[in-house]
Amino acid sequence: MSAPTAPSLPTQVAAARDQLLTVVREADPAAAKWVEDIRKARPKKPAVVVVGETNRGKSSLVNALLASPGLSPVDADVATATYLVFDHADTWGAQACYPGQLAPVPIDLGQLIHWVSAAHELPPGQLPPRYVEVTGPVPLLDRLSLVDTPGVGGLDSMHGELAKEAAAGATALLFVVDASAPFTSTELQFLRDVGERVETVVFALTKVDMFRGWREVMEADRQLLREHAPRFADAVFHPVSARMFETAAKAPNEQMAAMLREKSGVAAIQTALQELLVGRSAMLGEANTLRALSSALGELKAKLQAESRALSAGEAEAEQLRERRDQLQAERRSSTRGWQLKLRGEVQRTRVEVGHESARQMRDAQTHFRQLIDAAKRDELAALPQQVDIALQTTSQRISMLLSQRLNQVTNVSLSELFSPEELDVIRAQFARAGGPPVVLRPPDKKPPTAEDKLLVFMGISGGVGAGKVAALPLAGVAILNPVVLPATIIIGLGAGWWMARTRKHAADKQHMKQWLVEAIADARSTLDQLVAEQLIEAEQQLSMALDEALGRRIDAIEAELKEVDKTIKMGAQERAKKIAIVSKRLKEVSDGRERAETFLTRIRALRDKTA
Repeated sequence: MSAPTAPSLPTQVAAARDQLLTVVREADPAAAKWVEDIRKARPKKPAVVVVGETNRGKSSLVNALLASPGLSPVDADVATATYLVFDHADTWGAQACYPGQLAPVPIDLGQLIHWVSAAHELPPGQLPPRYVEVTGPVPLLDRLSLVDTPGVGGLDSMHGELAKEAAAGATALLFVVDASAPFTSTELQFLRDVGERVETVVFALTKVDMFRGWREVMEADRQLLREHAPRFADAVFHPVSARMFETAAKAPNEQMAAMLREKSGVAAIQTALQELLVGRSAMLGEANTLRALSSALGELKAKLQAESRALSAGEAEAEQLRERRDQLQAERRSSTRGWQLKLRGEVQRTRVEVGHESARQMRDAQTHFRQLIDAAKRDELAALPQQVDIALQTTSQRISMLLSQRLNQVTNVSLSELFSPEELDVIRAQFARAGGPPVVLRPPDKKPPTAEDKLLVFMGISGGVGAGKVAALPLAGVAILNPVVLPATIIIGLGAGWWMARTRKHAADKQHMKQWLVEAIADARSTLDQLVAEQLIEAEQQLSMALDEALGRRIDAIEAELKEVDKTIKMGAQERAKKIAIVSKRLKEVSDGRERAETFLTRIRALRDKTA
């Protein structure tokens, strides 16, 4: 007789989630409701980021997958940092998005190319968006979202850096190659670079109707993967013809149309994406719930430990609590030493680190483009300003994310300076359940849309879960797997030099181009330095307020604990022993529950990393 099959990991996680939620509900109904709200609000769909070299048929494939020919502009020089995010809605619509900074701007679908193509001018008075969201009644989008990345420059250019950043947050990457020739070295290098960050890669081999030798090319691709990117050696390739799929719409009858659609391979890749991703996305969503449960259980554990101490100790415990209360009150009143000095020191260190990194990246960009200018032929000079634009966009995003990460580290260091590990469990849970981040920085003031002012293009980057939809969709269910619940999310806005390529006259020779390069990079660095300085000043102010509030909450909690100690001092021995037994049992249950939640989170992370 065969042994019974062990439950799958999703089944085990679901059972543990329900049991732990019951434990939290019995102890703290408000915390249980918070966990349930997180579970209800988790993203229902994974996000697929589509990348590929220029002219590989990437946008044509996106249109075929959406069954909407011509929706995503094909063979257009897509603007350097403008993504197309496709999502589901009952009716068609589009909007230019400036996450965390400006209100979305509605777009007529017929004008979409003017917002995403570098070959077309934006409508008068409009700023280039961070991304464009297109929604419509497409069945596939009801189960997943598609992100079409810009294709200008190819994967060996600065666009490749933007594609890597998008890929890092994707549930899956749809890597588009065509049947004309095997992988290029730049495509293989891109795969090696993203291999450590992206969870799942699906390959689409396009234009199979145009090249009879596509099977040989596909086998050559597999061999190249085995040699140069072995993690993807066993990945499935999906032969596909977007042109054949479009032709099906013109077929003389439905039978012929159905045959063409099937032969196109589009339906097969739609099915493969859904089968591969939907279940995994649900598991990552369960991880969100487990993380919230761990946070709630950590808070309960700290409170039960305090209750246990109060029951087991007498006046000595009360005296220790009074000393701790007085110490925290002194810290709160102090403005010349202690935690505020630590906070200011950490903010200054952040300013230096971010400044050095910004300067380094600007120097590297200037050196790189001076070399390109020296080697460029006359007809190649005209394309260089756009490549400079890509480099400045990438640098702006990197500095934005670095600043966000460092400010979160500053918050953690400041909290650790003030509170013990047990107290931090309660403080972090309070931050997490506050309904919003305690520190949200305002965007820079909106400038009039003149040519000179358009140098400042505001991009919202969130250090945490992500402020914008492009960030929020792929990262949901992944970022929360971090074992440390960050107590603050810093939303920041930085500038980039997108409009330089349009507002400055292109130089006619190499010497003039070098001079333009120096001026363009100097302007971009000045903009970044100014905005970083403004954000750090406001960050210090709001972090001080958030930490002061945390101190106040902890002092109030100690006052409540002192009252409980006073009650237990007056309590009889028999009654006290009975309560100690009850609290000890609940403490063990909560401690075991939190350990169980963390164990499952570790297993989910291992599974994610194994398949990444």
